[in-house]
Amino acid sequence: MENDIQESKIACTFEDFGLAPAILDGVKAAGYVTPTPIQVDAIPAVLAGKDVIGQAQTGTGKTAAFALPAMSRIKNNKNVEILVLCPTRELATQVADEMFTLGRFAGVKTVPVVGGQHLFRQVELINRGAQVVVATPGRLMDHLREGRLKGFAPSIVILDEADEMLDMGFIDDIRDLLKQLPENRQTLLFSATMPPAIRSLANEFMKDPVHIKLNTHQQANTDIEQRLHVVRADEKENALLRIIDVEDPAKALIFCRTKRDVDEVTEKLLARGIAARGIHGDMGQPQRNQTVELLKSGQIKIVIATDVAARGLDIRGVTHVINYHVPDNRERYVHRIGRTGRAGELGIAITLASAGDLRHNDCFDKKYAPDFKVSAVPRRDAALAKRGLAMAETIKAVEISRDWHAAVEELLANVPTEDLVAKMFSLLMGKRKVVGEDQIGMPKEQAERILMGSGSQGGGGRPPFGRKPFGSKRPFQDRRPNGGSSGSRPFRDNNRERSFGGDRQGDSRGPARSGDRPAFRPSYANRDGQAPRGPSSDRPFREKRREFQPAPNLN
Repeated sequence: MENDIQESKIACTFEDFGLAPAILDGVKAAGYVTPTPIQVDAIPAVLAGKDVIGQAQTGTGKTAAFALPAMSRIKNNKNVEILVLCPTRELATQVADEMFTLGRFAGVKTVPVVGGQHLFRQVELINRGAQVVVATPGRLMDHLREGRLKGFAPSIVILDEADEMLDMGFIDDIRDLLKQLPENRQTLLFSATMPPAIRSLANEFMKDPVHIKLNTHQQANTDIEQRLHVVRADEKENALLRIIDVEDPAKALIFCRTKRDVDEVTEKLLARGIAARGIHGDMGQPQRNQTVELLKSGQIKIVIATDVAARGLDIRGVTHVINYHVPDNRERYVHRIGRTGRAGELGIAITLASAGDLRHNDCFDKKYAPDFKVSAVPRRDAALAKRGLAMAETIKAVEISRDWHAAVEELLANVPTEDLVAKMFSLLMGKRKVVGEDQIGMPKEQAERILMGSGSQGGGGRPPFGRKPFGSKRPFQDRRPNGGSSGSRPFRDNNRERSFGGDRQGDSRGPARSGDRPAFRPSYANRDGQAPRGPSSDRPFREKRREFQPAPNLN
């Protein structure tokens, strides 16, 4: 039977939990000051040796919630004592790094076990006395099936992002793995949602777990400003470039639907001189790791990714998340934008959506509509002003070299100063010209009307008659019961009988009234008043059809 704990409101510090002193040193070195709600509730339960189900959204501090108390319970018996299972390589690597950082003063050795790395190197590092293994299910099962890990019996098993592992098809591997591990282990399960399969897994393999619930209704982090721009599909590229020009993000993640979309968007940004890299499942692990490191270090500002990275990237300082394509459901939307606004920092999530997305995607359901700040894509003059000011600051910061003094005097003697500066700006901007129409996308007022009056549970469908749909070249015709608008097709009442022929005074085109309807429908090709042929009748010859003439005998 589960013990439910709702979000704690008690203020406390990390020193109040009773963590091991060496682990507290790691907490202080990492700069952690105040525990998050999930940490306040989970740390005491894990320290007490209880099984725990932590249900909270991404970015709420779940890693430290299980890592700190678990590492405080390490006995240093020269065997693997903690196993953490993660859905993606990126998440496994980052969890391993964070646990190493928090546990380094306690001498905790952590090994990531993921695909794309040398098998026997991983085994060697584990056999050297690692206390913590952070693994993806597939690679760990490969090691266990081949018998490479001798005496592998961790006493604490942690399933991180369990619902994502379910979505990726790892549930059977996890079930097989848990059956092989000691029954007297402590099991911790952390997940944003609790679908039936995960709940069944918990019921089967966990003992009287403490269930901690936070943000269980797919609400986004309140530290994230959610902006919405409504654009057509053919406007998305220019809209994205305009947003980057105006926002100038320090670190940004752009999410696309497919791997091909990632490659195409990456090429477009690179062609514009924007420091960007793509990341998706077809890339090798070294290349993916390099991209993450480049973003962390600030050598690039933008990473374009598929949803494989939605829960796998935990990078501090991500200021913007941009949904180039709207995710399939609300859950994925929350996980995507959770890459920003982490650890109390403010973040910005920008979504480019079509009018159809607003009506038919549950990300924009009526109950979530107030969360969005609907606005038009910034105008061209705003982008020019932003880019110009940024370039001016760059020029002012350049150290003057006297090597070019003669060339400067020559230019000043022949070109007016204002023209010279304008030419210099034009040269330096180069590929970074502001592109697109002055106004891209749907006006704010129109987008708000669609958002507030639609959604998967409220309205939807096509716009009311007479309203011009966004992106349409002509408005809907006015289909009124008593006739059409000028030049439009008259309203057709499908419940009223009509004939295709018959006499009608004053209008030979219109149908006869039902009272004058003939007993049969004449043929289009034969309007002589004869009944049409039946299924078994022969088609009559036409009047001018020539009779068959045999060929003349030439003998």
